[in-house]
Amino acid sequence: MSVNDRKPILYRNGSVYSAADPFATAMLVTGDTVAWVGSEHAAASLADSSMVIIDLQGALIAPGFVDSHFHTTETGLALTSLDLTEVNSLGELLELVAGAAASIPGTIMGNGWDESRWSERRPPTAAELDNASGGRDVYLVRADVHSAVVSASLAQRLALHTHSGWDNGFVVREAHLAARTAVRSPGAAERTTLQRTALDNAAANGIVTVVEMAAPHIAPREDVLSLLSLDGAHPEVLAYWGQAVTSEEELRSVLAGFDGRVLGLGGDLNVDGSIGSHTARMRVPYADAPHSSGTAFMHADDVASHLGAATAAGRQAGFHVIGDEGLDTVIAGLEKAAAVHGIEKVRAARHRLEHVEMADDESIRSLVHFGAIVSAQSGFDALWGAPGGLYEQRLGRDRYVPMNRVGSLLSQGVPVCLGSDSPVTRMSPWQSVRACMTHASPEERISARAAFIAHTRAGWRAVGAENPLLGQLVPGAPASYAVWEVDELMVQTPDSRVQSWSTDPRAGTPLLPALDTGSEPRCLETVHHGRQLFTRGGLDAR
Repeated sequence: MSVNDRKPILYRNGSVYSAADPFATAMLVTGDTVAWVGSEHAAASLADSSMVIIDLQGALIAPGFVDSHFHTTETGLALTSLDLTEVNSLGELLELVAGAAASIPGTIMGNGWDESRWSERRPPTAAELDNASGGRDVYLVRADVHSAVVSASLAQRLALHTHSGWDNGFVVREAHLAARTAVRSPGAAERTTLQRTALDNAAANGIVTVVEMAAPHIAPREDVLSLLSLDGAHPEVLAYWGQAVTSEEELRSVLAGFDGRVLGLGGDLNVDGSIGSHTARMRVPYADAPHSSGTAFMHADDVASHLGAATAAGRQAGFHVIGDEGLDTVIAGLEKAAAVHGIEKVRAARHRLEHVEMADDESIRSLVHFGAIVSAQSGFDALWGAPGGLYEQRLGRDRYVPMNRVGSLLSQGVPVCLGSDSPVTRMSPWQSVRACMTHASPEERISARAAFIAHTRAGWRAVGAENPLLGQLVPGAPASYAVWEVDELMVQTPDSRVQSWSTDPRAGTPLLPALDTGSEPRCLETVHHGRQLFTRGGLDAR
């Protein structure tokens, strides 16, 4: 049975996040479309035997989230390997490796360690991993996925010491790529399983769409083609391919290799690396590694050539850029491309930058000038922005605040969408919203409503979605939403002195879950274009 052949569904006795009616308590879905939103009184008159009627029991219906920066296969691998995200010491990590060696066959793989949280402030050595594992192959990727640690046995087998980026078990750049390729190259069947695992997890978190950031250095072309070919009920997958080109002809050739199914050549096309791995490109050296200013994977002329090819073809291009000098490089490339193709064509292409963790006011003005879009990860600040945290360790107190300037980007006119960069941060859109409200720099905080829009409607705009109603729950909009069990609803602003609770009568401001109660909203159902992707139960249908 197709979606449009199913009975209409009337949700009632809850709350609906809708600009059409900020006090709506009911919603009617017909096929793949929102047919009506309104009051409980009107719903009682509307209900009839032709409908499936769902008692929300106070639950919230809200537009489904768009995760604007996602790595599907990597997320599947992280979900099925050792979870190291809560490890608090070097000794604890080694104990987990020893335990895995006793129970897991083959290579021991793990994900998410972050030595900046440990008293030792260093990763394990190759010899320490060998000792803990009894000589087994071990590959443990760092939280930022830009580096890893490997055991001596794996390093010897792959001759990692012959690659740049090898440091006594810690691997970045070429050494990391060699290790990663050797141990994280699943076959077709396993790849599909990993992708479905990741997408099922996304749906369980109210995510209706993921924007895949594929690239040759992450996985081969077959990985993204497999992902785009999945059938069944899962979040929609939109994809970018991070491969640099130097001409319009080359760009069209690369896109043709995907049958036109990728949105553009961008995403994780790395201009630089990450702050945690000391590879983000900095104007001045790292405070805790004064010999290094990071790694430049592309230069201004490379950026300009890539942008020029995309601009000429009217296609979106973009880059992974984190450090301040990395952003300088991108802006210089935008200037060069505009000089050749004209500023209006550059703006019309809506080029896109991922992360942009370090942007000063002048850089932000440049991004506005060139019409760039920023895909930001507010969860980075929640993880690493606290005093004494990773940012302060790497950059020093005077340089790390403010980072991830979502508030300044939005206020100055840069379109911003939000994503998790999963598996770097966990898929928790409400935590991303909360991170925007509780930014380490008070001047960068934004309201829950602004953050929610950046995680829903703005995500669709950033990919150039044709339907302007995507990300909204108004009559005629696609039926793409999630149902949430919440503690309470409120209007939330960055300043707690002016927060307004659910009894606030102000008109025109739909209510969102209170995010300071100690418990996250719980997803009960996720639906995209009328198709149910996830259900936890607990909704009373009759």
